[in-house]
Amino acid sequence: MGQKVRPTGFRIGITEPHRSRWYASKKEFGGLLIEDFKIRKFIKEKYQFAGIPKIEIERTRDQVVVHLFTARPGIIIGRKGQEVDRLKAELEDLTGRRMELKINEINNPSKSAVLVAEDIAQQLQKRGSFRRTLKRSLDQVMESGVHGIKVELAGRLGGAEMSRTEKASRGSIPLSTLQRHIDYGFCAARTAQGIIGVKVWIDLGDYADEENTDGTNAQTSQAPQGSKRSHKR
Repeated sequence: MGQKVRPTGFRIGITEPHRSRWYASKKEFGGLLIEDFKIRKFIKEKYQFAGIPKIEIERTRDQVVVHLFTARPGIIIGRKGQEVDRLKAELEDLTGRRMELKINEINNPSKSAVLVAEDIAQQLQKRGSFRRTLKRSLDQVMESGVHGIKVELAGRLGGAEMSRTEKASRGSIPLSTLQRHIDYGFCAARTAQGIIGVKVWIDLGDYADEENTDGTNAQTSQAPQGSKRSHKR
């Protein structure tokens, strides 16, 4: 089963936290779910080169807290925080709610499966050799200190007439072990010959080992006033 499902969804609620943390009635649930999707889509399209692998959303009664995880926080924050204020205003216009942004820097982008997949996709869109790109990415990720990586490319590789699938891996990828942190990322490379799908699995080790070391530095645009409790959904 672990081989057939998305590793993140397989672990959510067990060892992985929810990406959206709020509670709503049946009447409001669908609208808020669509709103979360619009927020994520807007931010990813506007800052597609900022290296954003994950966006977490928390809701309270009177505001929405958006946690942005990015490898390039300077692009989002801007000079003297002007860009983050502009983004906050645009999100408030989009949703009609009071927003709060928290920027979290990712220290090592090579350990993020989404960022590795996006980097491979960008190289393929620039007409780079898929074998050379694959080998470079595998070496770079293994040098960052992970336990294993697997990459799968699918499409008209090298401009071939017929689409095919190429796989490459290094180290271990125990997908069925729930106590193992397997990061997963997907990105589509839109080339002249067609779309090439890029899937990346990265073994980051046991969750118990990660509790002692935190890989992000929080840079908050505005400090939250008081403590707010939210339920997972």
